[in-house]
Amino acid sequence: MTGDLLVILQIAGRRCALDALQVKSVIELGAVTPIPRAPHWIAGITALRSQALTVIDCRRAIGLSANGSDAAWPTDHRAAVVSDGGHSYALLVDGIEDITTAAGEVGQVPGGFGAEWTKVARGMIETMAGPALLMDLSALLTGPEAQRSEIEAAA
Repeated sequence: MTGDLLVILQIAGRRCALDALQVKSVIELGAVTPIPRAPHWIAGITALRSQALTVIDCRRAIGLSANGSDAAWPTDHRAAVVSDGGHSYALLVDGIEDITTAAGEVGQVPGGFGAEWTKVARGMIETMAGPALLMDLSALLTGPEAQRSEIEAAA
């Protein structure tokens, strides 16, 4: 992992990283149209050059709550565009910091981060911008219900 490029994001006040190869672009997030009966972590859909993107609210996908007030959640006006399984997604995050280089190998997620983070993080990684949680994109996209089901099935 040392030397790999990472995109640094802020989610719920934590520095997180995605492998730069997973991030196709960073876009100005336009209008988001809600999807009726969609899981709560799907904020809606938006368009990018005539392509529909599913907008994922990363805080909700992790399983975090805003104590009843979504307005208290700061979000960037930009989104990271990723793809998984042939589908494209826009990740709604608090902020997009920079692209940087991994300065070490992936280690364990330290205690105190909470079970929610353990489900979606591959581990802690040192970067040239400081330590960050290396996110598991597939786990993030599945949402909290699927993550919970996988843990229950393994028990």
